[in-house]
Amino acid sequence: MSRDQKFFDMYSLIIGVLVVFALGIFVLATKMSDRTQGVYKRDTAEYQAAVAERIRPVGAVYMPGEEREAPVPVAETIAEPEPVAAAMTGPQVYNMACNACHGTGAAGAPILGNVDQWTDRIAQGIDVLRKHAIEGFAGSAGVMPPKGGFVNLSDAEVSDAVDYMVEESS
Repeated sequence: MSRDQKFFDMYSLIIGVLVVFALGIFVLATKMSDRTQGVYKRDTAEYQAAVAERIRPVGAVYMPGEEREAPVPVAETIAEPEPVAAAMTGPQVYNMACNACHGTGAAGAPILGNVDQWTDRIAQGIDVLRKHAIEGFAGSAGVMPPKGGFVNLSDAEVSDAVDYMVEESS
């Protein structure tokens, strides 16, 4: 019988501790709710307006015979932005767009400052180099994508970058 009594005492102790723990959580939750309920109450105008906005109907239903005028659609015209002059200088364009290939020689690109690689290209003329840089070019040595793959660059910016690279490599 003593083993049963020990089990019953231990069981009662554990149940008692759990009840005290549950009551503690209940009291803590009650205190927290008392402190936070004043922040956003259901009967305030702000809360009611927020609920009304969330549940307002998207459209309306009219019974046969009820006619309402639909609002006239308004077409908005968006002004096109004016073209901007060359925003970046040749060195800026080179550092932003051209350096990836012309700094490493990727895809057969002549490296900036390497006179041997640029001599034949410069001999073709600056207009040809500008045209190849803007429109793109596929030659035996490699490929030049149009505007180096940066289609958002203006022709003037690309031309300035070509001038910069020719100046640095001649």
